[in-house]
Amino acid sequence: MTSSVTPSRSPSICARIGAFFLSAGAIASAISAHAADESDRIMVQFAPDAAHYHSSPDYAKSSSWLVGAEYQRRDRFLAGYAYFNNSFGQKSHYVYGGRTWTLGVEGTSHWYLKLTGGVIVGYREPYEDKIPFNHNGIAPGIVAGIGYHFDRFNAQLNALGGSGVMFTFGYDIFR
Repeated sequence: MTSSVTPSRSPSICARIGAFFLSAGAIASAISAHAADESDRIMVQFAPDAAHYHSSPDYAKSSSWLVGAEYQRRDRFLAGYAYFNNSFGQKSHYVYGGRTWTLGVEGTSHWYLKLTGGVIVGYREPYEDKIPFNHNGIAPGIVAGIGYHFDRFNAQLNALGGSGVMFTFGYDIFR
């Protein structure tokens, strides 16, 4: 007699998949609504590692990297998605919205501030308590940064709460 076992899907996986597709749809609609505006831009970004304020034996031996894409409108409001390896070696996602502000005189300064907020997905057992308000691997996130852009390139220093900082490098693929 053979038995057929149907794998069950955990609610946290379904919630993650739903959050990803909901966020991806929101980003796609924002991009398509403003794609004709020449001053809008789409940027790809990369971070090779993160620097922590304090070391921990829980941190994974592999580095914390990030790849992502961001759409920024002419009025400096933005939406983005980042896929990253968190400090504990878990693949994670950050879907966000936010805004940038120029430091100094608009049009002459290359420095800016950025503030984003969104949903972080991927901090699971046994590290679910390492990020505030985490429930089933889903938590709110806020990232503040300071950046410098020149032509189509940029570099940012982003604060990762009380844990550390991450340097990201970006390139505007459409502008």
